[in-house]
Amino acid sequence: MKLSLLRRTDLAIGALRALAESGTRMRAGDLGQRIGASPGFVPQVMAPLTKAGWVDSRRGPTGGYRVQVSLDEISVLEVIEAVEGPVDTTTCVLRGGPCGSSELCSVHFPVQEARTALLARLASVAVDSKNHEEPAK
Repeated sequence: MKLSLLRRTDLAIGALRALAESGTRMRAGDLGQRIGASPGFVPQVMAPLTKAGWVDSRRGPTGGYRVQVSLDEISVLEVIEAVEGPVDTTTCVLRGGPCGSSELCSVHFPVQEARTALLARLASVAVDSKNHEEPAK
């Protein structure tokens, strides 16, 4: 079973945090340096965040990026879906396609339960770094 996210998603979360921490507009080069991305890749990272309305982008000598909302209003799941698209909950982990309604795979129900729990957890965690602590056991 493969569970992975794009590096762009990690960079997007880092960019939101960096912008919120700075409290000011940041140029692509400075933001890229903060998050470990090349200045040429920063627009690709920021485009979905701008499209979602979370970040304001301006061109020119006084331009750059500025966060528009509080990070406690954005969930990690929302960023994942903004960057990568809707989460696929229908692909069978064994067959690679949808589980048939008459013939479910042998792990269908536990995997669906795990997916539901994972999505709920990601939806409950805000991008605000204060909420990224390890849950109590």
